[in-house]
Amino acid sequence: MDNEGNRFTALLAEIDAFYQGFGHPTVLANALRTAVLFVPLTDDDRISTSEIEGIDWVCAFTSEQEYAKYVVARGENSGQHRYHTLLGWRIVDDLIPSLGRPTGVVVDICGTAPMAFPPTVDEVA
Repeated sequence: MDNEGNRFTALLAEIDAFYQGFGHPTVLANALRTAVLFVPLTDDDRISTSEIEGIDWVCAFTSEQEYAKYVVARGENSGQHRYHTLLGWRIVDDLIPSLGRPTGVVVDICGTAPMAFPPTVDEVA
């Protein structure tokens, strides 16, 4: 497998480990940070986010095929669907803090093994 393919296989392997019951949170988070992910864009070239029950999420995908499943599930299968490819650390460290509200990342939301990384929320006592 080429180096580009290896950029997301560690994430998929760690997600699989979690589904089997023996994943490690730190290893999973590190795999997310090093993965190359496809992230949908809005019509005005912004990263697309989805709100689910009051929480914003960046939907990220490990392949164009996983992104296509999402597009079809949303009934948006006509027309061109643009995306950026970003390293996970760019999503977590740069993109999410710039959004101004707690936002999580969900990987392959319409796939066979979706994985959610909830937002970090600072609690106020």
